[in-house]
Amino acid sequence: MLKGNKRWLYIAVPIFFFWFFGQIDKLGISIIQTDPDFLNDLGMNGPDKNAKIGFITFIFTIAYAVSNLFWGVIIDKLGARKTAIMGLFIWTLTMVFAGLATTYEMFIASRIVLGLGEGMMIPVCGKFISSWFNERELGRAQSSWLAGNYLGPASGAVILTLVIASFHWQAAFFTLAAFNLLIVIPMFVFLTRDTPEEHPRLEKSELSYIRQKSGNEAAKPKQSFVQDYRYWIVWFGMLMSSFLFFGISIWLPTYLVEAKSFSREAMTGITSLSWLFALGFVLINGFLADKTKRPSLLATILFSMTAIFLTAAIFASNPVIAGVCMGLAMGTQGGVFHLSNLFIVKFSTPETAGRAAGLMGFTNILGGFSSYIMGWMRDASGGDFGPSIVMLIVSASLGFIAYLFTLRKEAEEVRAENTPPNGVVI
Repeated sequence: MLKGNKRWLYIAVPIFFFWFFGQIDKLGISIIQTDPDFLNDLGMNGPDKNAKIGFITFIFTIAYAVSNLFWGVIIDKLGARKTAIMGLFIWTLTMVFAGLATTYEMFIASRIVLGLGEGMMIPVCGKFISSWFNERELGRAQSSWLAGNYLGPASGAVILTLVIASFHWQAAFFTLAAFNLLIVIPMFVFLTRDTPEEHPRLEKSELSYIRQKSGNEAAKPKQSFVQDYRYWIVWFGMLMSSFLFFGISIWLPTYLVEAKSFSREAMTGITSLSWLFALGFVLINGFLADKTKRPSLLATILFSMTAIFLTAAIFASNPVIAGVCMGLAMGTQGGVFHLSNLFIVKFSTPETAGRAAGLMGFTNILGGFSSYIMGWMRDASGGDFGPSIVMLIVSASLGFIAYLFTLRKEAEEVRAENTPPNGVVI
């Protein structure tokens, strides 16, 4: 069954779980911060309560974004496998430290180190995908591991809610540390290698397929990704996407509980559903990107859908409809994130994929500002989410406008690819 397809086992499976548990580590805080004991134990109360909550994600994403810059260089030097194992050990230790935190300052320190450790996730996966998969299956390869990006938080919302209800908030962090130590690290040690040429159990026929190039691809001139203006448009789009994604995902559980009066159980259900929406958009866009060869057009449509869903959430009188619209808005940005990672591979070479992904990962810095600004705006407006959502709509509109400038060249490339040497379009 695996003959000729072992790359999916050796690479896609480990990085699926890499993101599955990594995203629970990163975004599970959105569930944990709704626990009153967690807030009281670490002193997050008073008139600046929401700003303090937002600062947790703000400081994490600052460290996460900055570390993307140096992790990209490290990956190109050491390889994706060693870098992944190193980062996994770092963030496993931070989960233990977070569970032992007794003050707000100690917990903030744990989030800084977690951000530094997890900053290698995007560059590592960009490097693996660039090295291990044929150019014709990049969309599917990306979506296979990005599925973990959304299934993780969807499952994590349920897991963390149950752990906190059964034990306490500290146990949530110890559980996450155990998952990394017992599941993810062994997968990278025993299954992965930096390149398919290094793997002792890969057949020559599969290696030949991975390295096969299309005639059009082989004829393309080699240029640095920094010389392609579309890379920088995608980079700006990722800035907006990070602002939107972190702003919605971090505050969604609180929005449901405090603004829409959902019970904790109902909040968990809507939150998990929202992550499944994101997974759906990832899978659909992975298929459509390979099928249509128009990822820029797809990203343009997704940004417009985000603005529409956020607007609907503001005007919806029914709490369930408002919550679902917020979840759908978050889901569309999951699709944008997937397409952005596809662009990393498209605009770079296997030798520069780590740096291209690292620079793209730096855009997460704006996600931290989003979570903090939304918290500050809530404090300033007496807990109202309205002004924050309007700010998110503006961000989605900017992303939509940016991608419009990529559509013409993308259409020309598709036409050229479908035109044989005799000039007859097929």
